[in-house]
Amino acid sequence: MTPDNLSNRISNVLRRVCHAAMRAGRPSESVRLVAVTKHFPVSVVSEAVGLGLRVFGESYVGEAAAKRETILMENPLSSVSWHLIGHLQRNKVKKAVAVFDCIHSIDSIALAAEVDAHAARAGKVQDVLIQVKLSSEDTKTGIAEEGVVALAEQIMSIHKNLNLTGLMAMPPFFEDPEHSRPYFRRLREIRDALGSRGIVLTELSMGMSNDFEIAIEEGATMVRVGSEIFGSR
Repeated sequence: MTPDNLSNRISNVLRRVCHAAMRAGRPSESVRLVAVTKHFPVSVVSEAVGLGLRVFGESYVGEAAAKRETILMENPLSSVSWHLIGHLQRNKVKKAVAVFDCIHSIDSIALAAEVDAHAARAGKVQDVLIQVKLSSEDTKTGIAEEGVVALAEQIMSIHKNLNLTGLMAMPPFFEDPEHSRPYFRRLREIRDALGSRGIVLTELSMGMSNDFEIAIEEGATMVRVGSEIFGSR
């Protein structure tokens, strides 16, 4: 992809983010674009950094670590942020804590405890989100809806090296993005119900290339967009 083409794609996505936020009566600044770069070469990430993107989503710890190292060497003064948006295996936690600024995929009490322990050893407070499983698809991970309160309460009360900021979900893929709307709405409702229990969370990570505008209309504060920016892998 040429830099001009990438620039146009980024501009188009940002324009759509802005318009969706306006439809929802929100400022565009209330939505953060997480550019999903998994399986794309680091050269593409470098181009995106040069064009102004600063938040990147990766699904694999090793791949992200290599890209992060290269980008840091190329742009030592740029404030690039790395988010883990894929499932986190417990044997990868130590490295994940070293690489990622935010982990979107906390889905169990055991995983939360593991991340907290490694963050404490690293002298770091790790930003995290709880991934909620809202569909019955076997390919989707996340904690069941009925387990969210217990997990959130444990993180907030016990794990001092975790900063729980919100929830994440991945609905099933639909050709018609409107079919994703009930899932996004449900995640917002779960977040709001936590707030009524004194667990106030600000972030909703939901929406991908095919449905991010619907997600924004339903309250997304982070949208994870890959193919609409970078094309097919």
